[in-house]
Amino acid sequence: MARTPDFTREEALALLETYNKEAFHLRHALTLEGVMRYFAERLGYAEEADFWAQVGLLHDLDFELYPKEHCIKVQELLRERGARHDLIRAIASHGYGLSPVTYAPEHEMEKLLYAVDELTGLIWACAIMRPSKSVQDLELKSVKKKYKNPNFAAGCSRETIERGAAMLGWESDRLIDETIRAMRSCEQ
Repeated sequence: MARTPDFTREEALALLETYNKEAFHLRHALTLEGVMRYFAERLGYAEEADFWAQVGLLHDLDFELYPKEHCIKVQELLRERGARHDLIRAIASHGYGLSPVTYAPEHEMEKLLYAVDELTGLIWACAIMRPSKSVQDLELKSVKKKYKNPNFAAGCSRETIERGAAMLGWESDRLIDETIRAMRSCEQ
């Protein structure tokens, strides 16, 4: 049976905006919403695309106000609003390793979220250095060049990206290329 979102899009967006005010965090959430929808449709989970998108939209719900409790506090916040365990688990799994109360990514969607959360930040950093300031004309080779430099977008963990690609059974080039395409599909 296909998983469906716990909240309407409007409810989820209002919830996100209750805990997040910074433009960067809001843009990141909207990007992950679109990226996760793209992957759901691309990988044969179209009937769950709204659920995947909601996981992407709400994945950092707690980050801005509770950075030291990231992926922990979100579980409490969502439980208080009646969210089901599958939504809570999917969101908390992207923080795998941060705390004993997060979850190991198991479902393909959870593994993707784990990998692309960091990767979208790195790709966006590459895009804003381009004259176009867009992912529309960004190519894999440009990202790979910057990816190799640990000082570029240093806050984006290459280890997490690589671990996520391995969880998926994908080469990192495939993950990067597909994520660029996903970001093109939803660029704001």
